[in-house]
Amino acid sequence: MPQSHLPAPIALHKADQLSTLVENRTVYSLNAFELNVFETHRTAHQVPLSMGHVVLTTMLQGKKVMHLAGRPAFDYLPGESVIVGEDETMVIDFPEADENNPTQCLAVAIPTDTIRQTVDLLNEEHPRAEAHMAWQLDTLDHAHFQNTPELTGTLERLVQLSRDSGRVKDVLATFTIQEMLVRLMQTQARQLIFHNYAQHLTSHRFAAVVQYIKQHLTEQITVEKLSELACMSKATFFRVFKRELGFTPIEYIIQERIAEAKRLLRNPLNSVADVCFRAGFNNTAYFQKLFKQYEGITPGLYKKQHATSGCA
Repeated sequence: MPQSHLPAPIALHKADQLSTLVENRTVYSLNAFELNVFETHRTAHQVPLSMGHVVLTTMLQGKKVMHLAGRPAFDYLPGESVIVGEDETMVIDFPEADENNPTQCLAVAIPTDTIRQTVDLLNEEHPRAEAHMAWQLDTLDHAHFQNTPELTGTLERLVQLSRDSGRVKDVLATFTIQEMLVRLMQTQARQLIFHNYAQHLTSHRFAAVVQYIKQHLTEQITVEKLSELACMSKATFFRVFKRELGFTPIEYIIQERIAEAKRLLRNPLNSVADVCFRAGFNNTAYFQKLFKQYEGITPGLYKKQHATSGCA
């Protein structure tokens, strides 16, 4: 997995500026959405929160434990997001929060009409690869996920717009919230196929593509071969893959090879050069450049930080 992606920091309130130590709320209301910044500065448990809209929440700082109906409780950490349904109540624990280690979370409340209009536009103008799988925002099965760079960038723009006093900010906010919805649905489409491709081999053409990439990661993989597996022309496959999943087939192959390189680097017996070729790269300089681009550090430093005595 690529490194966690966090929106730019938002200044915490000082103690005398807080109205409460648990889920202190700062609200920015626009026509297109409502942005909330929540802070908690002391330990608390079983705190209920209901927003009355579909909400995208994103952790910025600290740790929560989330309890959502029908799902096991889970740790909620910086770099992660959760979509919460319109009529759903979050029940939240703050096991580690205190004045020196507060939690901070964004919550973007999205009007139902905005979601419906965006989903309808996608289904009419930009349908998914499989006709039986319409675009939709899933608030159940794929609602907890790691942020992507694209989603993080969109969230940062929402925060900036919320604080802007310009005349056209509501127009820009409408376009930006629609972009955020598209990014969310692409993220969920990736979760469906990348994490469960074996279950969808007979129902989604990209599942076969993902399986082939995983099975041939160290070999030369061509877009021609992948488009053949998807039963599409090369141009159509490249366009639809990126539209549905948010990045190109080449970018996906690189991400998978980086993930394999990270696994191999955790074995102290593997050199960086060995890992480069065993992960499917054929040039060490290119490998080092890409690894730092995706992970923020060099392969050598990653190896030093994460190598264990176990075997790969």
